[in-house]
Amino acid sequence: MLIDIHYCGVCHSDIHQARDEWGGALFPMVPGHEIVGRVAQAGGSVSRYKVGDAVGVGCFVDSCREWSWCRKGEEQYCDRGMNSTYNGRERNGQPTYGGYSTRITVDENYVLRIPESLPLDRAAPLLCAGITTYSPLKSYGLKAGDSLAIVGLGGLGHMGVKLGKALGAEVTVLSTSPSKEKDAKALGAAHFAATSNKDTFQKLARKFDFILDTVSAEHDYNAYLNLLKTDGTMILVGAPETPSKIGAFSLIGRRLKLGGSMIGGIRETQEMLDFCAKHNVASDVEVIPIQKINEAYERMLKGDVRYRFVIDLNSLKK
Repeated sequence: MLIDIHYCGVCHSDIHQARDEWGGALFPMVPGHEIVGRVAQAGGSVSRYKVGDAVGVGCFVDSCREWSWCRKGEEQYCDRGMNSTYNGRERNGQPTYGGYSTRITVDENYVLRIPESLPLDRAAPLLCAGITTYSPLKSYGLKAGDSLAIVGLGGLGHMGVKLGKALGAEVTVLSTSPSKEKDAKALGAAHFAATSNKDTFQKLARKFDFILDTVSAEHDYNAYLNLLKTDGTMILVGAPETPSKIGAFSLIGRRLKLGGSMIGGIRETQEMLDFCAKHNVASDVEVIPIQKINEAYERMLKGDVRYRFVIDLNSLKK
């Protein structure tokens, strides 16, 4: 299917990839894996979509389709490695190019339907930030009535708050910035605690059933594990550059679980989009023209965005 791209979200990983901070970058590179647009042309064998449909493309555009995880519908864990939307390679070896562009061609099996009730610009970040927070909450068994702490209130964290509330949890935001309390409450958090206050970790000890940690800066996991109830679960979706030390007794004493999560497969991502449409959940965005992408990168590094940048690709057509 040929897709006319209307909007593309800006993920923090775009900065790492474009600046080759993770190594292995393929240049020339076209970043972008939060793609939303409308079908421009559909091949003869396409059966699920028609011209004009609102669609999205997330973090991958193909996978092996054969081995166990693909057969389970969790292509993100493909045993042979998923084919990334950009800075990757197609199965024929050709490089992939992402959503900072006007059009993209993708196999219909790796395309998502965007519910018409979701604004296209605010739907774009759901294809990464949305599914990155929805998948672990569902996979690790968050239930209505559970107490959930979201560590960090950025692009991922703000979606964690919205989705956690929509799933029926009592949400607390844990942030180093006291100034974010107003935002946290507006997004749906029932409580806020500044972790820069020395007594916070003492006051909140053994309070939460789940912790979703979205922070990519170095921090002490052991301190946060102490905030879990017995049998509680802490899930990492942020990725600090330096390895963190975990004390065995932080886990042993109360049978705690520490896990991680990436994105979701096509089936689960569609489930997430439909859930967001039903519960009126979308990303808070600042829409920019492509000409301001370098400025946006610098602002992201300073935390100066509420809460995701989204590129209006019509700016390339002017």
